[in-house]
Order: sequence, then C-alpha cells, then structure tokens
Amino acid sequence: MEAEQGKEGWFIYGFVARGTVVLAEYTEYTGNFPAIAAQCLQKLPSSDKLSTYACDGHAFIFLVHSGYAYCVVTKDTVTRNVSIAFLERLKTDFTKRYGGGKADTATAKSLNKEFSPVIKEHMRYIIDHLDEIDKLIKIKVQVSEVKNVMLENINKTMERGEKLNDLQDKATDLQQEAQGFRKQGTKLRKRMWLQNMKIKLVVLAILLILVLIIWVSVCHGFNCTKQNN
Repeated sequence: MEAEQGKEGWFIYGFVARGTVVLAEYTEYTGNFPAIAAQCLQKLPSSDKLSTYACDGHAFIFLVHSGYAYCVVTKDTVTRNVSIAFLERLKTDFTKRYGGGKADTATAKSLNKEFSPVIKEHMRYIIDHLDEIDKLIKIKVQVSEVKNVMLENINKTMERGEKLNDLQDKATDLQQEAQGFRKQGTKLRKRMWLQNMKIKLVVLAILLILVLIIWVSVCHGFNCTKQNN
C-alpha cells in the first residue's frame, strides 16, 4: 500500500458510510486505501464504538454512530486524539446536514459531490489548528480525569454509606439482643428470687418445727420431773 507524499501527509483518506455503503469520500492520494478501508468497514461492530486497524504503517480509524461510520486513514505517527478530533467534527457536520434526511436513503457515492469538499475542509481545519485542538484535547482529558475522580469518590462514599448502614443494622441487632438479654435476666432474677424465698420459707418452717419439737420435749420432761417429786 503506497501513497504519494502530500503537503503534510497526515490525513490520507476519509469517508462517511451508512452501514457498509460509502456515501461520500475524499483523498488526494493514489493507492488501495479505499479497498482496505472497505474491508475494515465489513468488520465494524453495529453498536456505537471507536475502532482502529493498523496496516503497513497506517492507521484506519472508524467512529460508528447511529448506523453511520466515519473513517479516516492517517500515518501511524499521527496521534490518535488528532484523528478522533477530525472524526468528531466530521460526524457533527454530517449529522447537522443530513440527520434524518436524504442520507438515510442515499446510494453509494451519491453525496460525494457536495460532501467530499467538506471532508477536505475538516482535514485542513485540523491541520491548521493543531495547537488549539491539542489544548482542547488536554482540557477534555483533564475534565475526564476530574470526572473519574469524582465518580470514584462518589462510589467510595456510597460504599462507606453501605458500610455505615451495615454497622447501623448490626448496632440495631445488638441493641435488640441486649434488650432480650435484659428481659431474660429480669425473668431469671425474679425466678431466682422466688426460689430463694421458697427455700427461706422451707428453712423457716423446718426451724419452727424443730423449735416446736424442742419446746414440746422440754415441756414433757419438766412435767415428768414434777410428777416424780
């Protein structure tokens, strides 16, 4: 796969396709890029996704969105973020122009005349505004990092909340168990008190009987001694 060196040589080929039908394309180079890109197009997932294929020192990057595929072919030295910035611009412009319109029924290459120059313009814009785009990419990365940190903190907070709920549930269970123990302890103390009272009453009764027996014995002995005298 060979291509003539262009002005910058970054963006080699780009197109927009509905499913596997290429509606508009643009390139300034000769080569078999369209054929290889078409083969990659057959392998793309139907769901919205960003996919990258490498071939002979070139990157074939596809952005699938709402049934349409946006493709750019670059040298593998071009940073992926720059290619993604181009594809996002291409997607936004195409959706604005044709969303819900004739692109849904357009035949192969039928939008080439009107949209091929637009693809070229977006390639030129990216090359002419690399510094600006690089800054925007860095800002997006920073925003994404902050977002991830916030989400991580939220998840940790939610996990802590769940753990606190677990501790609260355990504390409630312990409190209920303690109340149960207190009730059982109160019943046990009452039962022991009753048993102690019964024992005391029995002992008291025995003592009274012994005292009575002793008193009767003493009285009987006294009477016997008196009669003998």
